[in-house]
Amino acid sequence: MRQTLDTASHTEAEHKEPNRRGRAAGIIAIVIVAVSMSLAASGIAVWLTQGSTKHQAVGHPLYDGYTYERKEAGGVVMHALVTEPQKVTLDAVRGNVSASPYYGVNGGFFYNGDMLSIAVVNDQPVGGKPNEYGSGYANAKVPRGTLVWDGMSQKLSVQIVSNAGELNVTDRNHYWAQGGISMTLSGDQSWRNQMEEEMAPFPDDDRLRSAAVYNEEGTLYLIVSQTKTTNAEFRSAIIEAFGPMQDGIFLDGDGSSQLHAFEAALPGDGRQVEQMIRLKKPDENR
Repeated sequence: MRQTLDTASHTEAEHKEPNRRGRAAGIIAIVIVAVSMSLAASGIAVWLTQGSTKHQAVGHPLYDGYTYERKEAGGVVMHALVTEPQKVTLDAVRGNVSASPYYGVNGGFFYNGDMLSIAVVNDQPVGGKPNEYGSGYANAKVPRGTLVWDGMSQKLSVQIVSNAGELNVTDRNHYWAQGGISMTLSGDQSWRNQMEEEMAPFPDDDRLRSAAVYNEEGTLYLIVSQTKTTNAEFRSAIIEAFGPMQDGIFLDGDGSSQLHAFEAALPGDGRQVEQMIRLKKPDENR
């Protein structure tokens, strides 16, 4: 009888012990999940409210045709995608660049869904048909600085034009052109006059800024500021941080200044933009 009672007590103890371990494990799991959710929420809040960079510690880049640089000059923090112009194309994105499936930066100006800057690949505007308003075929209001990649001559240039039909390229089936505002990086005395002639919006306000510039070797820099600044300060910061540049253009700014890469994401103010300059995927021919 004693043996039976001992056996029964032992069996009951064995039954209770796993239950206690199970409850303890459950409590630990709940705590871990709660902490993880709290940390994740904090990270999301910081990214959205501060417009800071989103760094990813694991995984692999979608593309390998660029390098990422973070620079600071004159109090202006900037993020850049450095690449070759043949590895870039233009596209309609109609969303926030930082949330898109592509790596790149925002493009030109827009309003109410219409593209107001040239955004053309091989004579085809990315947002519609040639000569169609808001398609990306023309620069609105006045002739404006337009960054042009001539695929046949393998050269970048900035041309001041009103529409894509005025662009000077070797082969109209092998180029891309992105409109903006001239930076005139080789003309320190004349750049402001040219910018004003092209009716740059809010040039002296402190706002987020973006640009596409290139050096004498033809290397393309797609740059977005994390700091609100003026056009003059942004221009000077680029030259100081990245070295002498051949030329380039200001892109749309303020809340439209957006970037997406493996290393960082800048959402601007979270708004939707209509068009972006993006990196090609390795197998893409466009």
